[in-house]
Parts: sequence; C-alpha cells; structure tokens
Amino acid sequence: MELLTVLLDAAFGYMGAGIGAGVAAIGAGIGIGKIGASALESMARQPEATGDIRSNMIVAAALVEGAAFFGIIVCLLVVLLK
Repeated sequence: MELLTVLLDAAFGYMGAGIGAGVAAIGAGIGIGKIGASALESMARQPEATGDIRSNMIVAAALVEGAAFFGIIVCLLVVLLK
C-alpha cells in the first residue's frame, strides 16, 4: 500500500507539472496575441505613433514571454527534482 501511494504521488506530480507547463504556454500565447492585436489596432488608428507603439509592444511581449518561461522552468524543476 505504501509503494502505491508513493507511485501515485509521483504520477500526480508529473501530471501537474505537465499541465502547468501547458497552461503557461497557452497563457503566454493568448497574452502575446492580445498584445499584437491591440498594437495593430492602435497603429491603424494613429499611424504617426507606429514606432512608439511597436517598441512598447515588443517590451510587453517580452515580459509576458519571460513570465511564461518562468512558469515552464518551475514545472520542469518539479519533474527533475522529484
């Protein structure tokens, strides 16, 4: 009974890490997509501000991607250090 509990705990840990990494990637994709859509809409409304909008869009997308990488790394650490 003890071995089964240990195996199930490990399996749930691996499953949770996989789901967490997937959710982090999906969330980053949705976030970057919304940033891009909003930036394109802003550029269409104010073409003279295209350079500023583009640079702000790149910074915001990099921050979202960094947060997603952090989530994925934490999930990988759960798998590797278990």
